Amino acid sequence: MKILVCIDDTDNLESRGTGELATILGQEIEEQGWGKTFGVTRHQLFVHEDIPYTSHNSSMCFVAEMKEEYLNRFIDFATDFLVRESAEGSDPGLCVLIPERLTQGDELIAFGQKAKRAILTKQDAYELAQHLGIHLSEHGGTGQGVIGALAGAALRLSGNDGRFKGKLKIKSDTDVIAVRDILEQTIVDMVKSLEGTILEADDLVKLGDTLKAILLEGKCVLPVTLIEAPAREGVRWQTCTKQQVKKF
Repeated sequence: MKILVCIDDTDNLESRGTGELATILGQEIEEQGWGKTFGVTRHQLFVHEDIPYTSHNSSMCFVAEMKEEYLNRFIDFATDFLVRESAEGSDPGLCVLIPERLTQGDELIAFGQKAKRAILTKQDAYELAQHLGIHLSEHGGTGQGVIGALAGAALRLSGNDGRFKGKLKIKSDTDVIAVRDILEQTIVDMVKSLEGTILEADDLVKLGDTLKAILLEGKCVLPVTLIEAPAREGVRWQTCTKQQVKKF
């Protein structure tokens, strides 16, 4: 079965980031033979002076495929892991949901979208999680991280929010590469322009400094933009800048 695992508020300015802890959790699933994991995504939430956060107020989520018999074992491990590894002063939260068992996914997604623009409470998060049958737990401090953990899982479920952790590693002798080579070398499912054009396998892309994939329509997408005045014939597209990617 497929599960979504999301954690939030596990770090401080000196500790390992929440994204790194999410990666370790995913690695443990594979090393223990419990299942296979797919891509950690970062989901930006509302930034406000009344919301405590380390640097960006974002949560980290990944997808895993595992047999149901391993689910409780994983949750127990994740619980102990967060208690042990979360930084001093953090307020870690853990969310584990099973999409196929959700009967009101739209309600959950609405919660995630609201968390991007408004202040929500632990009570809001716990009441919704209980209503929908989702595992939600806190593991230190005030436990405020449960809000972001539930919201991040909701946004990952939507299929249209977040950036994949880390930069894409693409090998090319020049700064230009064909789409087919991008798809072969990376986890990217599709190369798509900000204007909505899905690039063909033979299309050429100029590589910039920021090679970040985003979650769009449930796929791992490398966003590109049209080059207004192409310097080379046949090269009409370029990867997006850091600022362009940030809006995702």
